[in-house]
Amino acid sequence: MPIDETQDMSLPPELPEEEKSKGVKYAPLIIAAFVLMGVALIYVWSHLRMTGLEYKIAEEMTRREQLLEEQRQLKVEIATLKAPNRIETIVKEKLQMIYPQREQIIHLGESVKKR
Repeated sequence: MPIDETQDMSLPPELPEEEKSKGVKYAPLIIAAFVLMGVALIYVWSHLRMTGLEYKIAEEMTRREQLLEEQRQLKVEIATLKAPNRIETIVKEKLQMIYPQREQIIHLGESVKKR
């Protein structure tokens, strides 16, 4: 085998100038398409993220309103439970307590002076 034949087999055949220029023509278009797809994906992702956050905000605002209503109801309940008339009724009926007579009242300030 001559040396010239082995050198020809290792090198790829030369492409005509027209075929080389076709690959170069499409390279910027392919790069632009990838960039455009990347921008579109980022836009869609951010839009989905924003929509999800809006739903979370709406849920939290609803929860806040429910908690404020519960707080208002608890304040009314506390005021009702602290009402003097209610306490007096419980003391008289359930505990069977009555107001003391005059003789049963001991004034500490007077009793200390007498002794």
